[in-house]
Amino acid sequence: MSRDPRYDILFEPMDIGPVTAKNRFFQVPHCNGGGYRDPSAAAQMRNSKAEGGWGVIFTEQVEMHHTSEITPFIELRLWDDKDIPMLAKMADQIHEYDALAGLELTYSGINGPNLYTKEVPRGPSAGPILTFTSDPVSARAMDKQDIKDLRRWYRNAFIRSKEAGYDLVCLYGAHGFGIIQHFLSRATNHRTDEYGGSLENRSRLMRELIEEGKDAVGDTVGISVRLSLNEILGEHGFSNAELRDCIEMNAEVPDLWDLAHGSWEDCSETSRFGEEGAQQPLVQGIKALTPKPVVGVGRFTSPDLMVKQVKSGVLDFIGAARPSIADPFIPRKIDEGRIEDIRECIGCNICVTGDTTMSISRCTQNPTFMEEWRKGWHPERMNEKGESDSVLVIGAGPAGLEATRALGERGYQVALAEGSTELGGRLVKERLLPNLSAWGRVVDYRVGQIQKMPNVEVYLDSKLSADEVLEFGFENVAIATGSSWRRDGVARYHLHPIAIDTKMPAYTPDDIMDGKIPSGRIVIYDDDHYYMGGIMAELLTEKGCDVVLVTPAVKVSEWTDFTLEQHRIQKKLMDLGVEIHLNKAVKEVTAEGVSLECTYTGALSDLNVDAVVLVTARDGNDDLWQELKARESEWEAAGIKSIKCFGDAESPAPIAWATYAGHRYARELDGEEIGDDLPFRREITELAPD
Repeated sequence: MSRDPRYDILFEPMDIGPVTAKNRFFQVPHCNGGGYRDPSAAAQMRNSKAEGGWGVIFTEQVEMHHTSEITPFIELRLWDDKDIPMLAKMADQIHEYDALAGLELTYSGINGPNLYTKEVPRGPSAGPILTFTSDPVSARAMDKQDIKDLRRWYRNAFIRSKEAGYDLVCLYGAHGFGIIQHFLSRATNHRTDEYGGSLENRSRLMRELIEEGKDAVGDTVGISVRLSLNEILGEHGFSNAELRDCIEMNAEVPDLWDLAHGSWEDCSETSRFGEEGAQQPLVQGIKALTPKPVVGVGRFTSPDLMVKQVKSGVLDFIGAARPSIADPFIPRKIDEGRIEDIRECIGCNICVTGDTTMSISRCTQNPTFMEEWRKGWHPERMNEKGESDSVLVIGAGPAGLEATRALGERGYQVALAEGSTELGGRLVKERLLPNLSAWGRVVDYRVGQIQKMPNVEVYLDSKLSADEVLEFGFENVAIATGSSWRRDGVARYHLHPIAIDTKMPAYTPDDIMDGKIPSGRIVIYDDDHYYMGGIMAELLTEKGCDVVLVTPAVKVSEWTDFTLEQHRIQKKLMDLGVEIHLNKAVKEVTAEGVSLECTYTGALSDLNVDAVVLVTARDGNDDLWQELKARESEWEAAGIKSIKCFGDAESPAPIAWATYAGHRYARELDGEEIGDDLPFRREITELAPD
């Protein structure tokens, strides 16, 4: 197939200062949880995007000096020449497929607590460090010598970036994380000298850094700046109006303007709270203020919307972070006329949690993300089929669908048996919950791919027994039968069942999603701490219930801090009038209501309610697996080589864990036994000489 001419404009070459991008697809800087700890994994991940057709590919933020670092978070570093080889490897990987390699230089200022280097933080003005973890550390105000030092450090970093092979260098001044933003914003810049006060003064450091960068490397390296579209910090924040004035005032200073909304939470808004292209009103009209190209983001996955952004004069480049993670091959698929094969981002922000938990990133849609080097998983190519021929996959939820798709791509004869009448497992109903429709893309993509495969057969309404599995004669059996919410109150606070009076109607999220809606005053007990408790409160409020949410945590849906949406969830529930009880656990469910226990003091209190919804833990639906495991002696006679249970049936977790488990099963089937060896590669810190 060939490219639809409607999309030709997306493949036009574009100049950025002294360099030229082959098209308008621009992977903006994004974290991945690997950073300096896993540089080869991060480099190979960028390589897959280059192969996928992106014209510009950036690193994540790169700490450019040891006096400003954000430990415990793991990013890249360019503190001295020793960091150049690590970054050069990434540039080489990006260049393999003719993409421009970009490096985002970051001096974190009032966002850098320096917990590793133990240096005193510096900012435009003195004040507390503003971090996710509220570190009890303050920055001192930079004097004129400090600013001269900073300019020299940036110049050194520009030169090192060029030596590492980068075509573009971006100065990070967005999301509250970069020193440029701290100088631009009256919220953080209280200076009265030539670097404070007027917008011209507050933008002086930005101009100086860009101009000195051009002087140092501008003959071969393009210089861009990344700024927040609107800081959203009240009257003293750097507003969208001030941003426009700043761009107009410095219209020709950088080679490209990279625009990102507010804080990281604002810019990477989940699909539950923001639509594709949601930042357009803040970007509209900025291109008219500068002759330089403009890039912006908006969780773009639709090529039609991408074209509209360009043709309507909103953007020159289509910026993407999360969509490029979900499908590194978006540009190539558009170019080859394979729009239906795009794996669209669902906007769940599980990718972000790799950074916020200091681990390594996952993607719900793309299980190969950050496994390209560690495990050799390619996002678009499976390994060859092994020695066996047939696989029976039982369960068509996220794990079963991904296993089926990947096994079919490897060339196995696959039968997918689903006990219900719909494909999708938990997502059949979860995608219908308030504002979770985008999550249905997990199902839609996989079903669409499976339907193209002549070697895959799908059987609905086919709940199988152990006897039937043994009779069918498949060489391999994959059990992905999902999970169910517990009814006994067991989760993180209570490790044993609580007393529940049978006179009190008690529900689980499964009941609610099945349409069993209680009435009156309802307590939702959330000891799960991810999205489900908040969603249940939102749904039941919409259904007319008087909702009380009780949680042992210090905030609603506590784990969603890691997906950058907790503040929005709690605000939504407060706006809806949900009564919220924090630091309280349901000790007992009585005939009249619930007895609550303070998690700090143990003090008891009672709530009279009409029904209880227990959002606690889930149990794997592994009965079939347990029965087949108990009959392992019969497998060989039945022609069965292997039976494996995975996904929620083995260990309930977020959806990304399920798609990963399904993909891993498909990759490793018929593979070599590795014994006690690690199932992935890793890099070990080199020991320095004494």
